[in-house]
Amino acid sequence: MTDTRKRPSLRQALLVAAGLLALGLGLMGVVLPGLPTTPFVLLAAACFARASPRLHRWLTQHRYLGPMVRDWEAHRALPLRIKWISTTLMLTMVALSAWQFMGRPWLQALLIALGLIGAWVVWRIPTRR
Repeated sequence: MTDTRKRPSLRQALLVAAGLLALGLGLMGVVLPGLPTTPFVLLAAACFARASPRLHRWLTQHRYLGPMVRDWEAHRALPLRIKWISTTLMLTMVALSAWQFMGRPWLQALLIALGLIGAWVVWRIPTRR
């Protein structure tokens, strides 16, 4: 009996790998200050949509991440409330982390810079009122 399944192309394999990397970064962003979750999860969804319907379906039906992805795919924008919540939580974690690294100004500066970049990324996403 021969296997009739089609092997994924290099492009599909690279998109799945990029999607998994983005998803991993997004999940790390849940606990790491300054690393935004939303843009990475949305990037993962975009990669999966182009390369793996099964992974895209899994992500859109995920209990916690699915609503964010479905909302993005329907509106291509984030509600203002979500932007404020994510920015507030991210900057709170950055401030707490910077406080933990008192005496290491270069590390504090790095954390603050990454937090500001994360906030900038979130606010560059179109706003839906």
